[in-house]
Amino acid sequence: MNAPAARTAAHRPWALVIGCLDSRVPPEAVLDQDFGSIVVVRTGGHVLDEVGLGSVEFCVSVFGVPLIVVLGHQYCGAVSATVQAIDSGDRPGGLIGRLVDEIEPAVDGDGDPAERVERAVDRHIARTVSKLSELALIRERVASGALEVIGARYQVDSGRVAILGR
Repeated sequence: MNAPAARTAAHRPWALVIGCLDSRVPPEAVLDQDFGSIVVVRTGGHVLDEVGLGSVEFCVSVFGVPLIVVLGHQYCGAVSATVQAIDSGDRPGGLIGRLVDEIEPAVDGDGDPAERVERAVDRHIARTVSKLSELALIRERVASGALEVIGARYQVDSGRVAILGR
C-alpha cells in the first residue's frame, strides 16, 4: 500500500491555486484534490501583496508547477465590500482598506450593485492573472511553455468551476 502524498518527503504539486479566504471555497475541495496535489495561497479576494507574490515565485521556482490557477468565486465578500465602499463613499481604513484599493479597479459604475459585483469578480480574476504574468519568473516560464496562468470562477450555487477567457 502506498503512503498518502502528505506522508512523503517528496512534494510534487501539479498546480498552484490562488484563491479567496472564503470558507465556502476551499480549493482542495472545489477542485477535488487530495493531500500534496496542489499548493494554495489564500487571501481576502485573492489580493496578492509582496508576501503572496513571493509565495507564488517560491512555488514556481522550487516546485516547478506547470499551472497557476487564480480562483475567484460567486458572492465574494471582498468584492461586495469594495462595491459597497465605492457606492457609499465610506471606505474602510487600515489594512482592510488596502483590499478595497486593490479590488477597486475591477469595479465599474454601471447598473445594479449585485450585477456590478458579478462583473467585478471576473475582472478582478483577470487583473490578478495579468499581475502574475508581469513577474519576470512567471513571464519566462510562460514564454518557454513550462507554465500556464489561467483564471477560473467557482459558482457557489452550482458547485461548478468555469475557466475564464476560453
